[in-house]
Amino acid sequence: MQTLLQNPAAAYRKVDLEARIEASAVEDLTRICLEEAVAALRQAELASANGAENAARDPLSRAHAIVLWLARGVADDNPLRQPLLQFYGGQALEIQSLITRPTHKRIAAVCADFSDLLDAAKAV
Repeated sequence: MQTLLQNPAAAYRKVDLEARIEASAVEDLTRICLEEAVAALRQAELASANGAENAARDPLSRAHAIVLWLARGVADDNPLRQPLLQFYGGQALEIQSLITRPTHKRIAAVCADFSDLLDAAKAV
């Protein structure tokens, strides 16, 4: 709670996300999580581009948590279950390593991968 008091933007982002989740249909949850992951990765990418690797850690941690949730949320009967689990698992490991050693190039690559996945999810 103290962190939210120190960072009003994080508090508003949390409230906004909770409201979006509450108001959404089940089928929209994956898209919302992908949007949040991309937003967090873009924030980390911007921080890294400006040489603020420490500032990239919080959004990377947020993206990591979202990716883990996405992996846990893949339905057993989803025909793409195994490829999605492999993708999410690999990306979670990459993001975890970026938390301790962030580099702009690697953050940008992960962000691009999730942006592509989000675009595909919106097209369905």
